[in-house]
Amino acid sequence: MKRIPYFLLSSFLMLSGLTLISCDRELLDTVPNDRLSESVFWRTENDARLAVNSLYTDLDSTNIISWDALTDIAHTNQPFDVQAYIEMGQYDATSSKVLNEWIKAYRGVRACNYFLQNVDKVASTNTALISQFKGEARALRAYQYLKLAALFGDVPLLTAPISLDESRTLTRTPVAQVWDFVDKELTEAAGLLPLTYAAADKGRVTKGAALGLRARSNLFAGRYQQAAEAADQVMKLGVYGLYESYEKLFTTAAENNKEVLLDRQFVKDTYPINVFNLLAPYSQKNATSTYVPTKALVDMYETTTGKVITDPTSSYDPANPYQNRDPRLNYSVFLAGDPLPSGATFQPAPNSGTADAVGNTYIASTTGFNIKKYVNAEDYANPVNGGINIILLRYAEILLTYAEAKIELNQLDASVISAINLVRNSRADVKQPAISSTATQAELRAIVRRERTVELAFEGVRLFDIRRRKTAETVLPGPVYGITYKADNGALATVQVVAVNRVFDKSRHYLWPVPQRELYLTPSLTQTAGW
Repeated sequence: MKRIPYFLLSSFLMLSGLTLISCDRELLDTVPNDRLSESVFWRTENDARLAVNSLYTDLDSTNIISWDALTDIAHTNQPFDVQAYIEMGQYDATSSKVLNEWIKAYRGVRACNYFLQNVDKVASTNTALISQFKGEARALRAYQYLKLAALFGDVPLLTAPISLDESRTLTRTPVAQVWDFVDKELTEAAGLLPLTYAAADKGRVTKGAALGLRARSNLFAGRYQQAAEAADQVMKLGVYGLYESYEKLFTTAAENNKEVLLDRQFVKDTYPINVFNLLAPYSQKNATSTYVPTKALVDMYETTTGKVITDPTSSYDPANPYQNRDPRLNYSVFLAGDPLPSGATFQPAPNSGTADAVGNTYIASTTGFNIKKYVNAEDYANPVNGGINIILLRYAEILLTYAEAKIELNQLDASVISAINLVRNSRADVKQPAISSTATQAELRAIVRRERTVELAFEGVRLFDIRRRKTAETVLPGPVYGITYKADNGALATVQVVAVNRVFDKSRHYLWPVPQRELYLTPSLTQTAGW
């Protein structure tokens, strides 16, 4: 939807206010010029188009990267960021991060509900177009509930606008019913949406996106049969495939490629994003390195022989730990010696004496790693004015969702092996050895979990993966480590992030608390167990 103007309507829809300049010169008949009344909106197809366009502004963007920084694979680099307290288990229902995610999701729900309540007022003979718009709104609403259920568990399930009085008596709907709703909405939305759009409408929700979200939601809910079926439906559409270059997948040149099912679209100068400034090394125009990779992630990438680095038969060399590794490591993470967008070389070792050296400044990466995805040279001149789209769902996830669901069902067949191997070695620049067709369920489970982690690193799924599998209590607690480098005495040393010790309480940290502000405003809401 790069060429569709983003009218930021969603925050105004509840108040029925949209900017409009009145041409009526009669004082008593003047339409207020700072808002648009419902009496003059919802009349034309274009009104409906503008309103549905506004719903996309509530999609996630760089905050999906922040979710990974609440897991073992990334770290919140700024010590006073509210996320750092969550990382260390020092948070409660007053956390602004928890509140902001709740507010953002329900703002999206509210906007979708408002749209669906009013769109039938539009006088149009193009019923297919109006149905498409409804499908978009229902899929986008389901996207918000998918996230709410995964983060909070039981949540209020609102399917229509409510009054202030009604809001004071809300209760939490059991999470199983929320998952039921999400599944039903995405199934029905898929039937209203087209397979593809013309170029001017790229970025809208498609049938494949709705089915892909259905696959994700059912995987998150532990409903493996439905997850496998939905993923299989996407695979059989004949629309999607893996982009030929993993290295180029997160560049502007690759936008809207065949692998992308859903993204948040941005336009340089018009509707920009500051992802370069958020992720790039400090030496790059004082970028903030807000979220940085960890050794835990880097160690998960296999060697080029297809072996994990702890396998004594692998080609792993502790003195050169980042050589002869799965190429996705170097495409996802800035490593020592990598060229930077400025033309300089990345040198993060504490004894390197560079701007990016660990310990040089609190803004430089504290692990010595930086995220490379979405950091593109064309944004170097103005790091807060990028135009790169943020991918929210892509075909590689669909393949791995299909494989994981089938593995959990113990339905081990050639399609499972094929799905994993496509991700591992079908791109021109990623050629990891194929996995064995004789692997056991336990072996395949370990493989697909590792594959999801490295393939989808910094794309917002790791938090939900370690929650649903109940592995967060194992992978999260303890110090955070970074690069291995040669110290001044010639010995190998590994960076340990100062004053960071992650804590995960399995009795309550698998779900976030209901924000305290919401409990004050709505006394009928109950708090999550353990909080």
